[in-house]
Amino acid sequence: MDYGLLLADFERHHDVDGWPRQRKVHASLRAAILDGRLAAGHRLLSTRILARELGIARNTVLYAYEQLMAEGLLLTSRGGTVVAPVAVSTPAGIGSERPPSALSRRAQALTGMASPGVLTGAFALGVPALDAFPMAAWRRALDRAWRETGPFEFDYCDPAGLPVLRKAIADYLQAARGVRCDAAQVVVTNGTQASLELCVQLFSDAGDTAWIENPGYLGALSAFRGGQLRSVGIAVDGEGIAPADEDWRRTPPRLIYTSPSHQYPSGGVLGMRRRLALLDSAARAGALIIEDDYDSEFRHDGPALPAMQGLAPSAPVIYLGTFSKTMFPAMRTGFMVLPAGLAEAARPALARLPMHGRVPEQRALAAFLNDGQFVQHLRRMRRLYRERRDALLEALGRHFGDMAAVHGAGTGMHLALRFADPDWRDDRISDAARGAGITAHCMTRHETGLRKTGWTGLLLGYSQVPATEIDDVARRLAKISCRRPPESGA
Repeated sequence: MDYGLLLADFERHHDVDGWPRQRKVHASLRAAILDGRLAAGHRLLSTRILARELGIARNTVLYAYEQLMAEGLLLTSRGGTVVAPVAVSTPAGIGSERPPSALSRRAQALTGMASPGVLTGAFALGVPALDAFPMAAWRRALDRAWRETGPFEFDYCDPAGLPVLRKAIADYLQAARGVRCDAAQVVVTNGTQASLELCVQLFSDAGDTAWIENPGYLGALSAFRGGQLRSVGIAVDGEGIAPADEDWRRTPPRLIYTSPSHQYPSGGVLGMRRRLALLDSAARAGALIIEDDYDSEFRHDGPALPAMQGLAPSAPVIYLGTFSKTMFPAMRTGFMVLPAGLAEAARPALARLPMHGRVPEQRALAAFLNDGQFVQHLRRMRRLYRERRDALLEALGRHFGDMAAVHGAGTGMHLALRFADPDWRDDRISDAARGAGITAHCMTRHETGLRKTGWTGLLLGYSQVPATEIDDVARRLAKISCRRPPESGA
């Protein structure tokens, strides 16, 4: 493919006088993808090589590629940047742009993303110790909630959630996480993914720029792409998100997604100085920070840092939490804490969105929080997870040695095992492990931007694996990894 001819042909057939170069490059590539000249799976030149071929700045090409990624027209893979499967347009007068049965481009962008895979088996991510959940106490709370629920509450409830639950959540967050809020700022949702999609609906428009950690949480990337935002991957270091001055100048964001308490997937914890700097920069840029307080309840080494939301009055932060990890995933209950001004402004819009239900379950959860059962359960789980974390650290040291380094073991329910040699194919090791019944997600499949991250390794969830079984699983995983030396590429 001669990209110079592609650009020249586009300029001949379109009135592009006055267009900036980056818009011309983006538009010409977009047109070629949509009319089928650049077919699905076609591998594009690297940004550096294409810039040299066209005689333009690399940042110009980088902008075009990132915009096409945000539109779902390009995907990243181990082999580079490739054209996503899209519905090709038909000539004028022949028929509609796509048949009625075709997926929207938004949906195609989501189906082209890497799947998080199954959540079963040893080292699966995000699975709490379900056999240790106090089921009897939860049944009692549910029974009591059903008895206390009157017929009038079978109607549609407040779209922000049951008031008694919102107050219980606000009280807990003030005491446990230093969040500045009251019940009026809390919105109960169906989980973190629902909260992210709600953030996109309420606080951004199609075409806005959203920052996401790279590597980062693919659920946030899915929400941004579904809302037709321009997603920009921001590099992660040992602490967490690390935007450079150039990022603020070149791609000023509307939304910034970050998981500062336990960065997903690397496990870094954003230090206080960096938290305050991010808050200050976001306020000056007019951006909203989406703080996913992922795994903050399980701090194994020392006290947890307070939530970013509570570090400054009127902080531009939307705080997200979930009960999927602290209670059980099937509960499907999460929450958002909105800045006070935005909470009031969003209420009319919330009333037009899908209504929240399950009044008895919300009432039971409120009681679980208010009577101390939730805190007691967290204490038990911290002890259990610390025991399993320690067993895993010992096993990894024994079986992997200096082949890999552990990151993010001080908090949460998983850690990152980063390979010493970045050429190791973590995706192939992960696939081989799954064939042996071990679920070990690879780091490279969590890349969210065009730039390679250098994070190559495996993510190991230990919360659901008994300590007595961890050494054997780690031994088998090390054996699988060592069968794939870096020089073989297999």
